[in-house]
Amino acid sequence: MTALYTASATATGDGRSGHVRSSDGVLDLDLAVPKELGGPGGQLTNPEQLFAAGYAACFHSALKRVAANQKITLTDTAITVDVGIGPLPTGGFGLTAAIEAELPGLDETTAKSLLDAAHQLCPYSNATRGNVDVQITLA
Repeated sequence: MTALYTASATATGDGRSGHVRSSDGVLDLDLAVPKELGGPGGQLTNPEQLFAAGYAACFHSALKRVAANQKITLTDTAITVDVGIGPLPTGGFGLTAAIEAELPGLDETTAKSLLDAAHQLCPYSNATRGNVDVQITLA
């Protein structure tokens, strides 16, 4: 694969309680461990939120592209991604992802067909396939 775009970010400090900054400075955030993982939580972000935001935006873009290719007009759509983290039975930690799609005005068959096609196109879906349990539901 030839990369058409490469994003770069650097983490400093204390990992999950440190700081992340993109090479262009657009992303420049302090991080905090969520309370559920033994940290202070609060008004700072964490890697799972950043992953969920990226996945939601990417999947939504893939969905819009698939719909446009099929001459289907989407209005008022929304994609919500929940990313979970927890211990793996084999050691270490793993992720889960739950994608919920709001596709008003579409019948269930058409909506599910679009979601399946978007899941094949989306780079995040392709990166997680076989590694992360991803569930897709229609709201």
